[in-house]
Amino acid sequence: MHDTELPLAPPGAATRPVYAVRPAGLEALRAALPATQAAYLRDAGFAAKPHELVLLPGADGIAGAVLGLGEDRSPHAFGELAYRLPLGAWRCEPGDFSPDAAVLGFCLGAYRFRAFKAPKREPALIAAEQASARATSLAAAMWMVRDLVNTPANLLGPAELADAALALAARHGATPYRVEGEALARDYPAVAAVGQGSARPPVVAGFSWRGSAASDDSPLVALCGKGVVFDSGGYDIKPADGMLRMKKDMGGAATVLGIARAVMRADLPLRLLVRVGCVENSISGHAMRPLDVIRTRRGLSVEVGNTDAEGRLVLADLLAEASDAKPALLIDCATLTGAARVALGPDVVPLFSNDDAWSEALLEAGRVEHDPLWRLPLWDGYDPWLDSSVADMNNVSAKSFAGAITAALFLRRFVAAGTPWVHLDIYAWNDTARPGKPEGGEAHALRAICAAIGRKLAATTENRNTPVT
Repeated sequence: MHDTELPLAPPGAATRPVYAVRPAGLEALRAALPATQAAYLRDAGFAAKPHELVLLPGADGIAGAVLGLGEDRSPHAFGELAYRLPLGAWRCEPGDFSPDAAVLGFCLGAYRFRAFKAPKREPALIAAEQASARATSLAAAMWMVRDLVNTPANLLGPAELADAALALAARHGATPYRVEGEALARDYPAVAAVGQGSARPPVVAGFSWRGSAASDDSPLVALCGKGVVFDSGGYDIKPADGMLRMKKDMGGAATVLGIARAVMRADLPLRLLVRVGCVENSISGHAMRPLDVIRTRRGLSVEVGNTDAEGRLVLADLLAEASDAKPALLIDCATLTGAARVALGPDVVPLFSNDDAWSEALLEAGRVEHDPLWRLPLWDGYDPWLDSSVADMNNVSAKSFAGAITAALFLRRFVAAGTPWVHLDIYAWNDTARPGKPEGGEAHALRAICAAIGRKLAATTENRNTPVT
């Protein structure tokens, strides 16, 4: 969707060099530069601190630039370059850093949401020849997620979010899936209950896909995303300031679409099942009420203790369907609880799972990719807090503690036994602009998930196809 928009210099374009350096390599860099540039760098007091930038003079103006990295190994070390370098094409000279990280960080920092307002200036361009296709594919996937999350709710309703999922499917030869109306009320009753208060009907959309080297026996990865395009809270209405960012409540759906995009672009030897519940939690005479009892696809009844805990109801039906397909891995992403932010803040994503091996794989991928995750427990002792006297369960806990944990425990009840399952309670937003992280929508956990899937399942497939001697 966004490959042509990434700030990549065309092959063969004339470029100026960027020397990215750490303090330990500064003396060697000075020795390698022309004498006048080395002297200029010395007199400028450059110390290779993170995001420190010096433009080097040349006979015809600016001849190059030197970027300080400090000890930052993340892509975000390069996240300010697109708008701090002069316009034109630049290349990162080889150094003590990953070329993939340089290009990815440059592209992530270049992102701006352009639908209604042009940026003050265009970004500089980066030569991508030394980076892998994976780096630019991840950047494009994250741009797609950010665009979806940043789009205002009046322009991105349930139907439009579903359209985005199906458009992605069409671009990658996937088999589309869309359910609405009476069929949705029958097959996804909890999704229908959440969306019944809005004039914009709910939709469940998604697709199935398999890599070119995949077979019927290849691992199936199921991805489910909460796609609440706007969350008023329903009758348990949010305060005004609590609604200001609720266009981002579909960030889980956007993120799983971004993951699917990256997996399909990489043509991993896997099968994908993607489902997003596209719905608006609104208020009207048709909206669900506190203490209503609703049906779910799993056949379990749920008492609505709070209409603002609607995301778990949407995911309940999706998880029931996806886990019944017996995937090798089931992941859901959702902007689910404020309690997750209280516990870990906006950047660190809480991970809940019933599978230790997948938890470790994702945590390690998060460390390698600088996309942090932190495991929280599915604490069985809190499970009775979801009991109801009139239904199989309540959608909220009877206590005010451990809100992220009890939400995960609620979801676990809809996952078929024996299914390796991971739940990620993401924020999907940057409150303030930082290097590589413009203010607005964000694709939290996308890089970690893609890396873990690629390393663990692709390796499993390769081992299965290797003759045993």
